[in-house]
This record gives sequence, structure tokens and C-alpha cells, in this order.
Amino acid sequence: MADASAITAVLGPTNTGKTHRAIERMLAHDSGMIGLPLRLLAREVYDRVTTRVGEARVALVTGEEKRVPRRPDYWVCTVEAMPIDLEVDFLAIDEIQLAGHDQRGHVFTERLLLSRGRRETWFLGADTMRPLMSELVPTAKLVQHPRLSRLASAGTGKLSRLPPRSAVVAFSTPQVYEIAERLRAQRGGAAVVLGALSPRTRNAQVAMFQSGEVDYLVATDAIGMGLNLDVRHVAFAALRKFDGRDVRDLDPAELAQIAGRAGRHLTDGTFGTVAPLALPDGVAAAIEAHRFPPVRRLLWRSSELDRSSIDALLASLREPPRVRSLKLVRDAEDTAALARLAEDPEIRARARGEAAVGLLWEVCRIPDFRKLLFESHVALLAEIYGQLSGPKASLDTDWMAERVAEIDDVGGDIDTLITRIASIRTWTYISNHARWVRDAAAWQDRTRAIEDRLSDALHERLVQRFVERGGGAARGARSSSGSSRARPAPRRAEAEEPVTLPEGHPFARIAALRALLAPGPAAPAPEDDGARWVESIVGAPHERFSVDAAGRIHDGDQLLGQLARGPALLLPDVRLAALEDVGPGARSRVLRRLVAFARDLVEELLGPLRSPEVRALPGAARGIVYQLEQGLGTAAAREAGEQIAELAPEDRALLKAHGIEVGERVIYVQQLLRRGALERRLALCAAWFDRGRVPACPAPGAVSVPVARGVDPRAYAAIGYPVFGTRAIRADVAERVHRALVSGEPAARLSSWMGCPAREAPRVAASLLG
Repeated sequence: MADASAITAVLGPTNTGKTHRAIERMLAHDSGMIGLPLRLLAREVYDRVTTRVGEARVALVTGEEKRVPRRPDYWVCTVEAMPIDLEVDFLAIDEIQLAGHDQRGHVFTERLLLSRGRRETWFLGADTMRPLMSELVPTAKLVQHPRLSRLASAGTGKLSRLPPRSAVVAFSTPQVYEIAERLRAQRGGAAVVLGALSPRTRNAQVAMFQSGEVDYLVATDAIGMGLNLDVRHVAFAALRKFDGRDVRDLDPAELAQIAGRAGRHLTDGTFGTVAPLALPDGVAAAIEAHRFPPVRRLLWRSSELDRSSIDALLASLREPPRVRSLKLVRDAEDTAALARLAEDPEIRARARGEAAVGLLWEVCRIPDFRKLLFESHVALLAEIYGQLSGPKASLDTDWMAERVAEIDDVGGDIDTLITRIASIRTWTYISNHARWVRDAAAWQDRTRAIEDRLSDALHERLVQRFVERGGGAARGARSSSGSSRARPAPRRAEAEEPVTLPEGHPFARIAALRALLAPGPAAPAPEDDGARWVESIVGAPHERFSVDAAGRIHDGDQLLGQLARGPALLLPDVRLAALEDVGPGARSRVLRRLVAFARDLVEELLGPLRSPEVRALPGAARGIVYQLEQGLGTAAAREAGEQIAELAPEDRALLKAHGIEVGERVIYVQQLLRRGALERRLALCAAWFDRGRVPACPAPGAVSVPVARGVDPRAYAAIGYPVFGTRAIRADVAERVHRALVSGEPAARLSSWMGCPAREAPRVAASLLG
């Protein structure tokens, strides 16, 4: 990327609004990209950005998920998956202190040293990065914002006495399970968040907590990287973790990153430990004051790789840095995989030449999501490279189908499902390399569908194991999506067989009746159907929804919501329909999806005005385009007089070539006068203008309609029928009539053109000429 004209380092403690500020700044530019440390956080930010501008303008790119619309303006990515060769006006990297991480740090360091936005670059992270930021990026402006809420130590407390809205943090899966089971027995249940959960499962678990169905959350440090939750207290149940190589103590800055999840925005938060554990001396005070030792060295790896041979590639990966504050990354997973594969004579024979070595390096960078045996991962990579470097240069479809089919099984316990989700992530990652598989889009759909099924099953198992459905502490009998529906009847145990008695037995009829009324062994609980429906809505494509001229949003025949007045005509909000069976947490997710759909409506409607060619027009022409956007495709010529006067003949020709007509009375976009566009313009007007001040939908083919009493004239113009006298005339017809009147045509003869009675024609004509 080109050097940025301005570099800003926004450093400080948690809950200072760093990510929020970066998103706002990105949206102030015409294009932008933000790199985030977690797939879960990338999805959360993607949801926030699409709620603002619609999905048509935003791309989501992670290792396993790519949602790239036709012409995205904004890119939300994991740091590793950022398309670094793409130039954007604004670029941001979040949690830049991860440049000191043993495994991932070199990627963050590379972004810090080399990635820039055309106009502006932001690096967000902890204040511990301040000295190295000044050294490595001396032109960066260092900015700090105070924490929005107070974070205070609450000392040590028993698990049974934790306050509601608490998150308990542990660093091993068995301990997370143990604590969640204790909370189920003592307090009715808990949601569970692990780094290994898919976004779908994580969202379903968090929705239970956010909606208040459970008051406790048990998590690993997966909650430490910016995931916004309604947590008021963080309790550490452990202070040591396995970091991939060793079990070590967490340093105070890492503990502060997690403790900072307590208290969001202006709400104060507390942190502490679960008895008998206690924080070391001075750590609580350091967390409260946000004072920690600075990061001394960042992990680094050369970005200039030599792919001429395997040995040259390995040598360039092991090249030491020339700056003392940088440290060569050791034992990186991809480098270790390459070194192991280099020992295979067959692979060495295949990997000759830059293209073959480059392909081998791409294969080595497939993440080991399963984290089982390294030898097993290397064996899979060897098989993949063998097929990709063979005559077909792609993976064998039958072989891949067999491997994927083995994973497509929703049976088993929690750990089994987590392992399968990790496995399917590998194949989703592979299917996102279009050159590697035939019909990549179909494979992406298939692996994503499998992950969704596994995620739903995992959520069900987590709820069954860690949420007490029958007890009073379970907040009644709410569903897993947070609703207050009645608790479903308990399922019959799978081992239970219906009792069959011989005919004539005194209790035979009673036994037959019981068998008839008993629920089936695998009948799905109603709340499971509700959770699946919510997930299907949240993940649905734009085309699944429809909106009518009154602004009502439907999913097929079901009413979901209504467009409502937002901060501007082009930024509508949504008011949800009743949806009685959906709880508060799930409702907020459905609402966010529908707001994104509403913003997509605007983007789709104004597509003719937002193509790269139109955006590249000269200044005066861009001013006209801006006025057309604000009027949903129509603008009064008199209000754009200055811009029209500055238009050169070639500018007029360019506007016309893009369907923009600059008339004497009206400027309009011909494409936006069609029936489908008219109905969408009406839907947006119904949301923006006061009730009763919106025109009725003109009949198909109507060139004008009588002006109704009380209707706002701006609403007529916004649907492409500006008001002249007693009639609202379609913009193109108004211009045609105006030209005829100027050429001397009598008004009476033009009544049929205007679509009005002859007696009204003079008044309408006078207004057109006025």
C-alpha cells in the first residue's frame, strides 16, 4: 500500500471506544479496511457496519468466511486475511499489541510496518505499545482517550456469591465445564464462550446471556478481545494458561485486557478472583490504574520471501531482523509444516520452480484448526499438495466429498462437536481457494451448511448440560433464544420402549392410549426451532426479504418489521413486528439484520449514482449527483443552478451517458422512474415523512397524479413526481412538456401529455414555465 498521509496510534485501556472511533472514521471515508484479531470480533464489527451502510457495500474476509459483494467500499477482516494489495482510503489494525504474540505477532508487526491507507491509517491497542510505536513508526500521532467507566477491584469471592451479570474466566476447557456445571447447580445455569466455538454457537450462547435468560457467563480469554457484552463483574478462576508451548502465568496487561470486559460504555465494572485464588500483590492496583510495563520486542518475519526453491524459502523465513526491537518468530506453525514437508523426497521432487514452491507455501499456511497431532496435520497438507501439484491441479472431488461427509454428523457430545467444527473449518478454508477446488462456491455453501448444523447441535448440547430448565433459579422456562414461551414437555428417554400388552389384558387400552399420547423420542424442542429460525434470518441473503410500498418487510408471507424514520432519508431504521416467540437477545440480532437490509435497499436503489465511473466525475457533476442522492433520484434544477452553470459540455455528456438527465426544471435518473424503483422510493418516503404526508402509489403507467391535500410536496419529488400546480408530474414527462411549452405549443394541446383534464392544463403549464 502507498504511504499514508496521516498515521494515528490510538492507545489506551479497554472501554475507551477505540474500535468504535475507528469504525466511525472509516465510514467517513469513501473506502476503508479494518483488521481485527478474532473471527468472532470481525463478524461482530461486520454486523455493525452493515447496519450502518448495508451489506452491498461491505466485505467480510476471514480465513474461513468470505462475503464479498460486487463493489464493496469497506472491508472487515481478520488481520491475517486482509487483502494487503488492495488500496483503500482508510486502514486500521486493532489490538496492535498482539505484535508481541509468540505465534501471531509477526503478522501484526508486518501490518504495523508496511500496511497503510491512502489517506489515513490507524493502529489501535494497549498503551504498552507507546515506546515501540514511537520508535518504529516515528511519524505516528499518539492519541489516548480515558476509559469511559471506572474499573475497580472487588477482591476474592466465592462462586456461589457472584453478583448477577458476571463472567467467570478460566483457561482450560475442562475447568470451564466444571465451573459452568457448578453455576447450573447453584444459580440455574450459565452461557459458555470458548475460542473454539463457531460464530453461530457463540452468538446463540451470548444471546442467552444478553437477554437475561442466564445471569452468568463462563469463558476463556476469548472474551478479552473487544467482544461487547453486558458484563458487570469479571472473576478469574485461574491465572495460568497453556500458550501452545508452555503453561505460564498471565502478565498483568493480559489480565487487564480480560478484566476490562467488565463495565461497558458509562457503566462501571469490577473484577476479582474466585476463592481461594487471589491476584498477586500489586496486580489489582496496576489494573485499576492501567499501568503496565511496556512491550519491549515485537515478533517479526521477513515479508520478502524467496520462492525459488524450498531451501531458499526456508532461509528467507529464518532471516533475522536488523532492528534490535524486533525478534524473529520461532516455531511458527506454517514454517514448521514447511520444514517437515521438505524432508519428503516426493514433495521435494514436485516443488521445483517458483510457482510450485509458492503453491507449497500456500498449502503450508492452511491453519491447523483441529490442534490434534501435528503429524496428522502435516499428513493432510502432504495429501493436498500432492493433488494440487498433480496433472489435474485441483483436489479430487470424491476424495474431498468423503472427508467432508465424515464430519457431517450432529451426534456426539460437546467435545466431539467442537472437534468436528474445527475440522469443517479446515475444508471451508480450502474451499475459499477457488483455484484448488472445482465449483468452489458450491463447496463453500456445503461446508458452511455443515458448520451451521454442527453449531446448532453444539448450542443445544451446551444448553442441555449447563442451563437448568426446570428450577426456579433458571428464570422460569425461557427458550434458548431468550423468549418466554412455555417450557416444552420433556422428551421421552431414548431407551424407553412402548409397552405392548396382549389383547384382552385389563390395562391394554390404557397402555395403547399412553403410547399414542407420548411424544416421540427425537421430537425437536420448540425453542430449538426458534433458535434455528433466528440464525436463518441473521444469515439470510438479501434476496430472501421483500419490502412493499408501505415499507413493510416480509420473509415470504411472514411480516418481520416496518421501515421507520432514521437519522436521514437515506438511513432508515426498522421497527420489528411483534415476533412474540423471540426473546430480547435474539430480537436485537434480527433487528440488526433487517436494518442492514434496509440500508441495502438504499444502496441498491441508488446504484446508478454510486458506480465508480459516476464517483469519478468532476466536481460540479459530483455536486449534482449528491443532490440526486438526497432526493432519491430527483432534484429541482433551480436548486442546483450553481453546479449546472459550471458544467462543461463533456460533463453533461458524461452525466447523460450514465442515465442522468439535466433538464431545465428537473434533474432525474431515468432508471429510477421505473415501477420497481418507484415502490422502493415510496417505502423510504413512508419511513421518513410524517404519517399522512406520503403520496399514494401512482397507478402503473401514470404520468401524473392530482396533488392530495396534506401530502408533503417533497415526498412527491422523492418518488420522481415533482409538483407543478395541481399535478405531481413524472420527472421525464415534466421536462418533455416544458420543452414543448417553450417552443410555443399551447397548453390546452398538452393536457394529454400531462395526464390531466384540459381545464387544469393552463395552471400546470404556468407552474412549469414559472
